[in-house]
Amino acid sequence: MTAPAVEVPAATLAAGPQPVAEIAFTVYGLPAPQGSKRHVGNGVMIESSAKVKPWRQDVKQAALDAITGLPGWTPLDGPLIASMIFTFARPKSHYRTGRNAHLLRDTAPARPAVTPDLSKVLRSTEDALTGVIWADDARVVGYVGLGKFYAGTAAADVLTMPGCVIRVWPLTTGVA
Repeated sequence: MTAPAVEVPAATLAAGPQPVAEIAFTVYGLPAPQGSKRHVGNGVMIESSAKVKPWRQDVKQAALDAITGLPGWTPLDGPLIASMIFTFARPKSHYRTGRNAHLLRDTAPARPAVTPDLSKVLRSTEDALTGVIWADDARVVGYVGLGKFYAGTAAADVLTMPGCVIRVWPLTTGVA
């Protein structure tokens, strides 16, 4: 399920391509890190994590769904600001047992300070958006929101299941 993308008033649709104030969408799936590549010979490199390809496909499909219906869409090609909030499932070990199995242990961490690295998950997600949302991930000049959270955490853009909420703004919209 994808969140609504950019809302464009019906009166402006007939006028052709419009500047985008914000594009926002949700990707459901397990965020996967862009890891190292392994050389197997004859110039062939293989991604070290089998989870990257499905995650990139999920991100790309959610992005394509978000831009469907935007008249004359072309990938954004100026300075951009973005936000990516990644949500991960809590491990069973964070919960108590027996009749209190629905309660978190007192020692359960509030945020996932474990693998995958935020920078590597960010990298795989940025790469998946290249050519769909932006012309190149080098166009992103800053992030206003970036983080890893456990599902169900009470914070903006945190999902109830694994995935990511992605928001992108052209820098000219006044977002600093």
